[in-house]
Amino acid sequence: MKVIIIDDEPLARGIVKEYLKSYSQVQIMAECGDGFDGVKAIAQHQPDLIFLDIQMPKINGFEMLELIDNPPTVIFTTAFDEYAMKAFEAHAIDYLLKPFGKERFDKAMSKRLWQKNDIPSALIDDVSSPESSNRVVVKKGQNIVVLPVQRIFYIEAFDDYVKIHTAEGFYLKKKTMSYFEKTLDPSQFVRVHRSFLLNLQELTRIEPMEKDNHVVLLKNGMRIPLSQSGYAKLKGVLGI
Repeated sequence: MKVIIIDDEPLARGIVKEYLKSYSQVQIMAECGDGFDGVKAIAQHQPDLIFLDIQMPKINGFEMLELIDNPPTVIFTTAFDEYAMKAFEAHAIDYLLKPFGKERFDKAMSKRLWQKNDIPSALIDDVSSPESSNRVVVKKGQNIVVLPVQRIFYIEAFDDYVKIHTAEGFYLKKKTMSYFEKTLDPSQFVRVHRSFLLNLQELTRIEPMEKDNHVVLLKNGMRIPLSQSGYAKLKGVLGI
């Protein structure tokens, strides 16, 4: 069993490594101090199991999982119990609250040893973290970009992905429109069409079209269609 340990605390990584010594079938492929290195290590080693801290510098554990197409089995390790529900929503097989002892660790390991429990990426689609409302973590080639939501012009549905449009171009992310509609601030981002979520800061005007249809014009010149429900929702947010 190939294992990767991802935690920004060296002591915490050391404890997991020590507890794993009693498992002869385990091979530790890498240990990482942040989510950026974690993404790279998972791509390189294709582990069967990762021990993943949640609160880490740069990007948190949930955001790191979003960047992986086929996440391995996860056991979360964290000092913050308020993340427990979100961890299980992400279909982790267990959640270890620091400090944890060997007996509790062995209980978590037994779940992985006797139950094949790989996580399809679709299962973590609706899991958000506290940072999700003010930033989006995306990949561009081999690079990871932490994108403040203020830089987003609009979000567009694109098959199983969304296109996140910015001044630098667009980024693809394997999330749903409903995820972003639920996660982003509704006073700033409005679902104006089934395929478009608009940043109101980029809106310049609403233009009428034929047969009571409308479009919105953005600062960059882009014209986005309004559905009837989207038009009503936009007027409500704008107070018109």
